[in-house]
Amino acid sequence: METNVQILVVMVVYALFLFMWGLWQGRKVKNSQDFAIAGRSLSGVVASLSERATGESSWALLGLPGAAYATGLLEIWTAIGCVVGIILAWTILAWRIQREAQNLDATTFTDFIAKQHGDKAQLIRVTGSITIVFFFFFYIGAQFIGGAKTLNNLFGLDPTWGMIALVILVIPYTIYGGFRSVAYTDVIQAVVMIVTLIVTPIVGLIYIANQPDGAIYAHSITEALSKAGPQFTDLSGGLDGFGAGCLIGGSLAWMFGYLGGLPQLTTRFISIRDVKQAKIGRNVGIVWTIFAYVGALSIGWIGIAIFGPDAISDRENIMPILLTTLFPPIIVGVLVTGILAAVISTANSVLILSATELSENLIKPLQKNQHDSLRLSRIVTAVLSILALLVAFFSSSEFVYTIVGYVWAGIGCTFSVVILLTLFWKRFSGGAAVLTIVTGMLFTIVWITTGMDKIVTVRLMTFIVAAVVAIAGSYIFPRKG
Repeated sequence: METNVQILVVMVVYALFLFMWGLWQGRKVKNSQDFAIAGRSLSGVVASLSERATGESSWALLGLPGAAYATGLLEIWTAIGCVVGIILAWTILAWRIQREAQNLDATTFTDFIAKQHGDKAQLIRVTGSITIVFFFFFYIGAQFIGGAKTLNNLFGLDPTWGMIALVILVIPYTIYGGFRSVAYTDVIQAVVMIVTLIVTPIVGLIYIANQPDGAIYAHSITEALSKAGPQFTDLSGGLDGFGAGCLIGGSLAWMFGYLGGLPQLTTRFISIRDVKQAKIGRNVGIVWTIFAYVGALSIGWIGIAIFGPDAISDRENIMPILLTTLFPPIIVGVLVTGILAAVISTANSVLILSATELSENLIKPLQKNQHDSLRLSRIVTAVLSILALLVAFFSSSEFVYTIVGYVWAGIGCTFSVVILLTLFWKRFSGGAAVLTIVTGMLFTIVWITTGMDKIVTVRLMTFIVAAVVAIAGSYIFPRKG
């Protein structure tokens, strides 16, 4: 059997299993709360694995290894920023958000914020939901692009057909089972992802250490980075002073998005059964994260050792190329599903989030008949999936890493300020929350389109600007009551 056929068979079996598992879980969905947050019934283990599978989208399995391959040690700062952000989120935010959401009976991300600020609740729902749906079209598109790249690299499948194949796999069980199906399929995908990120570096290190001279570029990561040039071992990217500070600060700024600001992750906290389970989820999530990031960076550096720093034209293909180099076809088929798992878990999570935000906060308040809310949620999910696919077609020339970075600022770095101040500052007002959301969205768009992001990253600047606006706005529009 040809190599590609063996890989394809394994992937098809996995995809069918995932599809059927999602439908099986979906049979338990009886109402809109089941559809939106799995009836607030998830254990800590399920919630944490779902959160990690969703958080580490195609950028972590394609973009981060690719960036490590292209820049060497410099990408350590990005990993540190992400890991610190995740640890802080699970340590100081998860149980608080679970507790507050349960007390408020909040069922969506913006509903959670709105119910904390009663005087501006409806305005927060409308503003927050519009912002999330707008930006997340591009986020979903990024996932489809990442998956299509993998299928194109392995099988030569046209990216357009690759995106369509992913939609066919993701959409049916997401429409049927909503958040519950998504969360439980995420558990399987989180396991596949972490196995891929642990096994691949271990085998890669053994491989480069035992190859004959001249067969590969270098026999260790240290030798590879040194041989590739001083820029690959320089933690400041060859810059000094202000330039180095901006570069490192921009990489560390990935942390801010994790601090409650990414709705698809915070929704996992909302859906946890109780505070005890949230603390169990904390332990699982932190351990998973540390292994995943060490693995992702190592894959990029091992790629340099095997191929050299200039051998791969599209750096984001380093992971699938490395897999086909290190493993026999059947194992490749199993491990490469780790990439597709990341794509699928994030795509369906963002879809279900956008659908529930749109249906619960924008459409349902306009309806006179509120009895068929589950059907409405499913219809909205189907429509959004088609629109997201169209967005992906027009975004296919962009790096996955860059696209997600923009969404990280417009959503993550804006809403993280709102969540943090909502939880920890009693003076923070609803009017300031609305002002922060609008300012963060507009600032992100302006900062990127004017090219300023090339000087100072939009992730850092959006968080700073949003924080200043939020604090000042709370004094200009003080909290009532």
